Amino acid sequence: MAETGSDAGTGTDEEDAARSADRKGGPGHTVLLAVALAVPVTKVAYTVGGGAAARDVFIGMEPANWPDVLIGMVLTDPLLASVLAVVVSRVVFALFAARGAVPVGGGALRALQRAALTVVNPVAMGVVDACFFGPWWGLGTGLAAYALRKGVVVEYRTGRRRPHGHRADRRATAGSHGDGGYRPSRGLRRVAALEQWAALGLTTLALPVLAFVAALDGQAWTSIVRCQVTDGTRTESNRLIELGRKGNGVVGWNLDTEEISNGAGCTGEESLYVREPWWRD
Repeated sequence: MAETGSDAGTGTDEEDAARSADRKGGPGHTVLLAVALAVPVTKVAYTVGGGAAARDVFIGMEPANWPDVLIGMVLTDPLLASVLAVVVSRVVFALFAARGAVPVGGGALRALQRAALTVVNPVAMGVVDACFFGPWWGLGTGLAAYALRKGVVVEYRTGRRRPHGHRADRRATAGSHGDGGYRPSRGLRRVAALEQWAALGLTTLALPVLAFVAALDGQAWTSIVRCQVTDGTRTESNRLIELGRKGNGVVGWNLDTEEISNGAGCTGEESLYVREPWWRD
């Protein structure tokens, strides 16, 4: 009996630790934060040459425009955008579920609420992805996001997760029902385990790899324009990575003179490639 109580206590402690991690965002939160900080800096540094050039670009962009680097990377890489959407969808759902925002228990109303909360975000992610990359990307993103969010629900049903504030209720239930309590099927437990491994792979492996590949692919994160740049009495036609707009002109990183320049009479260029990808350089 003592061993049983010890095992139960250990299991509860592990569940409490997992639930606490979920309330803070879990590993997905940490990876997303690291990607959001490191990847844009890597993108700018590799594209313009690093060092003083990268500093000049960030100063020229102004802090309010720094998120444009990450946004530009996502909007030019459909696979990165889709994986990021799926990961964000699951992390947000797990975070709110751990805080008790997702209804648990039986009843048609609670089931309807769970279904709505599980579906609405994947649908939104799919619509956004479809708008930028086409219906097939949108469909794939929506289905993958739904599968992982549904997996979180399955984790609660199998006892792998417990909503905040339900510890005492679960203990009481376990004590009163004993072996006669609810036992999820082996298939359901396998589905929950598979979902956890899939989510872990996407979050800690696929997303960082895709993000850094996009950062080192040699493409600009925003438009490349050809402008008339005046330096003293001399005017030249130069290629600029657009950092911002001032009146009728463009402020950008001059790829020809490697400095911040003001350009006028700009026309967009089709190709975003500035240099060879890192794996070919």
